[in-house]
Amino acid sequence: MTSLWRVFAACLGWAVLGGLGCPRTTPPEPPRPPASQQVNSHMTPLEVVPLPRMKVTQGELGEQPDGWLTVRTARMRAVVPGSKTAQAVLRFKLSGPSTEQRAFESGELRQQVGLKLRAMDGCNVLYVMWRIAPKPGVVVNYKRNPDMHHSNDCGNAGYTTVRPSQQSQASAPAPGLETEHTLRADLDAGVLRVWADDALVWAGKLPPQALELEGPVGLRSDNVRVALQLAVPRP
Repeated sequence: MTSLWRVFAACLGWAVLGGLGCPRTTPPEPPRPPASQQVNSHMTPLEVVPLPRMKVTQGELGEQPDGWLTVRTARMRAVVPGSKTAQAVLRFKLSGPSTEQRAFESGELRQQVGLKLRAMDGCNVLYVMWRIAPKPGVVVNYKRNPDMHHSNDCGNAGYTTVRPSQQSQASAPAPGLETEHTLRADLDAGVLRVWADDALVWAGKLPPQALELEGPVGLRSDNVRVALQLAVPRP
């Protein structure tokens, strides 16, 4: 029996039983995009930054055939020259610790990946970092050294951690090339909000010293192997 005759027979059966016709079925809803692709309505359209637009200032950035950027060195620093944005989204897939592990000048050995906002230079920059080890969580801090401009000059001097008005715990991102994580930052009227895997984990007003910084957006990683994409508003 063809599918058309099956439908006719089903409708006839409903009529015999006193029904008014074929039962109405609700069409299935179209699949919703993943939460990682949903952004605030006030955010402008974003585009992924390709490797040629990046300026790597420390370490190395590679590129996969699918366009994802890769980091395997212990330290990586990069900016997008000419960009000036208060919104940025970092998508990444964590492979694990880098082969070489380099401690900070303080002696701490930390694994993390995150965003550089208002990156004036190596000594004056605002960071939004997702720390993995030894203590996981999202931290916002800025580095301010008005009279120094090269990281070799200032080292780890001038860091200030910003205390949020609202915060929730962000666990360490799970490793795995099939597991994608998202770190999103939105700065509006001096208030910074940060989402980790679509959960609001940090919100607070930035101090004037951090808002005085002017510069492009960028990336930073320490002691991890990671594939990543940076998306910023279209120019």
